[in-house]
Amino acid sequence: MENYGLQEKSLDLLFHQLCPKNNKIEEILLKVSALNDFYSTNIFDTYSVAKHILSCDIDNALDDNKIDLVDIISPVTIKGKTRNFYSFSSKYCSHHKPEIYPIYDSYVEKMLMHFKKTDKFRKFKKEDLKSYSRFIEVIEGFKSYYDLNEFSLREIDIYLWLAGKQYFPNKYY
Repeated sequence: MENYGLQEKSLDLLFHQLCPKNNKIEEILLKVSALNDFYSTNIFDTYSVAKHILSCDIDNALDDNKIDLVDIISPVTIKGKTRNFYSFSSKYCSHHKPEIYPIYDSYVEKMLMHFKKTDKFRKFKKEDLKSYSRFIEVIEGFKSYYDLNEFSLREIDIYLWLAGKQYFPNKYY
């Protein structure tokens, strides 16, 4: 996990010191490219994603902790086809404000579904997790049900991700 820690420190430097705003395409492109590389998000047209984020003018929404921002920047049209970069968008917002925007990814989803099935901590469907405000409600419900209120959204997010990697590892054949 040494490389993960160094990647996160590098992203913190990039998002918080070198390129904290989102009003220059060059700075957004650096952030999109770094996230794409470190998280293997498979965005093959980082320029189009960066251009889309620039067009969304997101700095005020980030300053105001607008939760729907993830849903706003997720759909990106590339060569006439709209793609939903929901997981990537949660990562982009989270790296700006990790205590406000937890990261959605397949490991977190699998763990939330596992705990729902096992302990019935909250009623929701898998597709509910693809609405960012609903996703946050589910994580807040998880925190409340398991009496984890002293932990931040970011800490819960990291726990779910690590547990998901351990209990539901990707199988490459």
